Amino acid sequence: MTEAPPASTPETAPPRHTGRLAGLLGALAPRARLLGIVGGVVAILGSQLPWATFVLNQGAYPELATLPFGFTGFRLHLVILGLATIVVAAVRVPAANRIVRNLGIGIVAVAVINGLYITVEGGGLGAITAADGAVAFGSVVALIGGVLAILGSAAGGVEPRPELDWNLPLWVEWLLLVVIFVLMLLVVAAALTSGGQGGVVNPYSGAVFLSFLGAAGGAFAGLNASGLLGYVATLSERHRVFSVIVLLIVALGLPLTSAGTEYWMTVASNIGVYAATAIGLNIVVGLAGLLDLGYVAFLGIGAFVAANLSGATASAVGIHLPFVLVMVISAVVAGIFGAIVGSPTLRVRGDYLAIVTLAFGEIFVRSAQNNIGGLTGGANAIPNIPAVAVGDFRFNESITIGSVQLPSGVMYYVLIVLLVAGVMLVFGNLKNSRLGRAWIAIREDEDAASAMGIRTGPIKILAFLLGATLAGLAGAFFAHKTGVVAYDSFRFLESVTLLSAVILGGMGTIPGAVLGASILFVLPEKLREFSDYRLLIFGLALVLIMRFRPQGIVADKHRRAELAEEPEDAAKEAPGPLPTRVEP
Repeated sequence: MTEAPPASTPETAPPRHTGRLAGLLGALAPRARLLGIVGGVVAILGSQLPWATFVLNQGAYPELATLPFGFTGFRLHLVILGLATIVVAAVRVPAANRIVRNLGIGIVAVAVINGLYITVEGGGLGAITAADGAVAFGSVVALIGGVLAILGSAAGGVEPRPELDWNLPLWVEWLLLVVIFVLMLLVVAAALTSGGQGGVVNPYSGAVFLSFLGAAGGAFAGLNASGLLGYVATLSERHRVFSVIVLLIVALGLPLTSAGTEYWMTVASNIGVYAATAIGLNIVVGLAGLLDLGYVAFLGIGAFVAANLSGATASAVGIHLPFVLVMVISAVVAGIFGAIVGSPTLRVRGDYLAIVTLAFGEIFVRSAQNNIGGLTGGANAIPNIPAVAVGDFRFNESITIGSVQLPSGVMYYVLIVLLVAGVMLVFGNLKNSRLGRAWIAIREDEDAASAMGIRTGPIKILAFLLGATLAGLAGAFFAHKTGVVAYDSFRFLESVTLLSAVILGGMGTIPGAVLGASILFVLPEKLREFSDYRLLIFGLALVLIMRFRPQGIVADKHRRAELAEEPEDAAKEAPGPLPTRVEP
């Protein structure tokens, strides 16, 4: 007698393909590797074809889009992505399908961004296909190549991301970290300068910048799929002190790259101000879980205190103190106001606390606008704030080192890098301290934390105090860098931007706050060309990131655990309720 075959369990049951797309992928599975290779070849072919049938009204599209052959700009990006796709698909490295899929997404992004922009500016599909006897199918062919690569990876099955754990000699690991951080610096400089400053000189700067982001996003996603980025994170954590020192040196080397101009130094300094402020907000929101909608007021308090104590001609105080002392006083005053604003947390929480902080932000703006006490200048602001000086040298002057002349404002950039490094050090020590663990416990469950003996009230006030102190430091720097402080620089929208930076980058993480602040400052500036569509593109990007990565770009381990979905198998295997004993 033949036994019936055992019922297949969820672990051993073969996958069932349903739907037309699944059937198509099943049919393409034997040719998945070939599809990836063909997709890379087609993407490279598309990069060398013309992309526009005629010269647009605003001038020739970058990289000689109406002509064939070129290895610069978005064409070079497609060649690199295409070659990487071919190599990965042919060699079959670990997680090859996952890598090919991400590279294919990068190819699609470059093709869609450039093709769509030329189509809109050219008045129709004829601009990227055929018009007046000229043909230009570069974007179409490149798009097909990216789609083929994605289909091939999907047909072959997307593997889990590998966890790399290579134990190399110490000097090799240090050298690897140095090379990686230098490459990161070059990528940052390329991202800042991609498309130039825009305007009349380069009317297509926004499209060029978005195309670069698409290519860089695909490349980084491919590296992440290979496990290399995770290995670099592990390696930097293993050599934390060395990594911090190298990162600081590399960051100070930005003026020596293509971004070493006065304009980009100003942009980088402003990013540093936002980054330092976002790290302070990360204490309140990311660690303690307290929603603060008026946080930018502390940045304004620090800026106005510095403006009044730095000898500005329009200041009603008329005191000129050294810059270091001004920074300390600004931080202390902002911290005191932070403790005052945080005191309602003893009574309110959640939405009610958000309303309290929102009200404080509006009170600050209205007070500054009406020049209460004569300390803010009202509509006239406080101009002519003296630049930071050491002896006879002012930080807004250019300097020459040997044969290298650095742009004016480079010393402000050096100063903000050191300030951000100090703020990072404070945040890192606080997060890993007993106080930081108490903040995280309050964020996860305040009632449970209180039941475990944590004094939630004073600890929440400490979060507001320390966060406001860091914002006051950034505000003092902001006042000296810009030379003028006005109330309209600290409106509610700025608080929303800072809060978005913390959530976007990753709550509770230092790199997340810096990355989020950088993105939210750079994107609006680089997308000014799109005017009417700038905020739409900006908002859609935020929605997509929050949809597919709610824990933020750089996820904190606690936050990742909170947002982790419960496996279906675990839910099925969870025991039911215990039987109730029935008394006779």
